[in-house]
Amino acid sequence: MLDLSAAVALSVLPGALGANLLRAFLARSPVPPLSTFRLEAALDEACPWRTGPTLARAAEAVPALLDDLAAGRRRALVFGADAYPPRLAAIPDPPPLLWINGDAASLARPVIAIVGSRYATPSSLDVARALARDLAGLGFVIASGLARGVDEAAHQGALDAGATIGVLGCGLDRVYPPEHGPLAKVIAASGAIVSELPPAAEPKPEHFPRRNRIISGLALGVVVVEASLKSGSLITARCAADQGREVMAVPGTALGLRHKGSHALIRDGAALVETADDVLAALGLARRPAGPSATGDAAADRPAGAAETADPILAALEGGEALSLGRLEAATGLSTAVLLAGLSGHEIAGRIVRLPGGAFRTPPTAVVR
Repeated sequence: MLDLSAAVALSVLPGALGANLLRAFLARSPVPPLSTFRLEAALDEACPWRTGPTLARAAEAVPALLDDLAAGRRRALVFGADAYPPRLAAIPDPPPLLWINGDAASLARPVIAIVGSRYATPSSLDVARALARDLAGLGFVIASGLARGVDEAAHQGALDAGATIGVLGCGLDRVYPPEHGPLAKVIAASGAIVSELPPAAEPKPEHFPRRNRIISGLALGVVVVEASLKSGSLITARCAADQGREVMAVPGTALGLRHKGSHALIRDGAALVETADDVLAALGLARRPAGPSATGDAAADRPAGAAETADPILAALEGGEALSLGRLEAATGLSTAVLLAGLSGHEIAGRIVRLPGGAFRTPPTAVVR
């Protein structure tokens, strides 16, 4: 794994240059340590046509960013770090460096993405807000893009009952749209604001389609609320399908064009959802009953169709040892996508707990005296 300081230095280079250099260095084995890393040498090797002023501007920004990280004013996670979100790490093109304001641990919790039109009807905004509130109340973190319309409604609904994640198409210091700056601060207080772009990056049209793969990559599934045939939300849905995540859509009126994209998704196999229970069913989960007994009702809240005694995840963890995602993959033989979905279901049900660093174990048994 590339040293964080070196990754930050590469990330601030303009345009796609920084990301490309980061990927090139992360692909190396072994990756050069910071003691031997020189930004000048990296530039000379990867893009000798770049001029001195480009390097000088990048170098000037690095000390302040490192100071912010050291002081805890923001976080940055390099791909390969223990705390890097495991679902995002499993996508074909994970961000090499993730900038975070807020609670980085929220990115690894069970996440549902809710996206939709910036110009949604009042009824669609109500649906997005209610879905987010109900799912957050069940223990999910809601991810969206902090845009106007459905995204904003989903964030607000989630904040009523839990936490939410806003994924930006610009740097953390350039919240877009600008009027959502106060909302971003509220989100970061309980969840997180996230970007793969350096903090000072301006919002540009080409940033937002790539931002969408992060929204879906963090999530178990994506719910599309009100999308036309040209909606950017369909890009997020396509990313989710490519990543092996569940795609869901809320139906709307057949009149007009506002819901044509959502209806096309349903025709193509997306799950039709209207309520939080529909989302749980699409994910193969069942609602945890209110007021469980002291021993819990395992049959009511485990993944649909699974017998607890035969569940390979629970079998691997039954000895009480904490296991990383990689060790669980080896022990269970499950694919990453199936394993992550199963872990999230068990975590929501309270049968397993996630530890700092991303390992999993069964909850400690209380001793009655």
